[in-house]
Amino acid sequence: MKRSTRLWFLLVSIAALLVPGRATESPQYTVVHTESEFEIRLYRSTAWMSAPSDKISFEKATKHGFHRLFQYIQGANLNSTRLRMTKPVVTTFVPGAGALHSSAYYVRFYLQTKFQVSPPVPLPELDLVSDKWAPCCVAVRKFSGFARDGNMVKEAEKLALSLSRSSWANSTNFDSTNAYSIAQYDSPFKLFERVNEVWVDVTGSEETGCGSSSVEAY
Repeated sequence: MKRSTRLWFLLVSIAALLVPGRATESPQYTVVHTESEFEIRLYRSTAWMSAPSDKISFEKATKHGFHRLFQYIQGANLNSTRLRMTKPVVTTFVPGAGALHSSAYYVRFYLQTKFQVSPPVPLPELDLVSDKWAPCCVAVRKFSGFARDGNMVKEAEKLALSLSRSSWANSTNFDSTNAYSIAQYDSPFKLFERVNEVWVDVTGSEETGCGSSSVEAY
């Protein structure tokens, strides 16, 4: 592991894990459907801080975006306000959204509850954007280990296959070449029983609350 990567991992761990007596906040949701290989979640309206990245790989984009977001929560905003680390760190892959129709990545931090309505304004040089997501339904596949360039596409393909074989097959056009997100929950120093997820938006029946899903892709 390169020294720069180890330093980035260390910053994640300090921010997310080594603050005693503080619970780490996450976006709230309700599970509306469960199958053996995935579940459907209904998320409440949420606010995020997003870092666009033109890096060519998932790992490089996540590192690049995280570094700017970490500066933001450490006080690089117009109020010099320090925010708590939340989880998961979400990296969204969007085909064709970059320059010359290249792929783009967006790295996101969920904003803690006290800043959901009015988050501190980031310093302009960080190139961050505040995202407001309406209530939405998301298909989620969990996977273990470390999220890497080598396995993120494979995990997305597994989710696409599972959805195509389920009663939700007509609820999304997801085929692993569409926009999807990788959510990472654990410190990089945690070697076993790690939790990562693939997220993709879906629609469904009004009974589940997913009749008009409007998750933001980017």
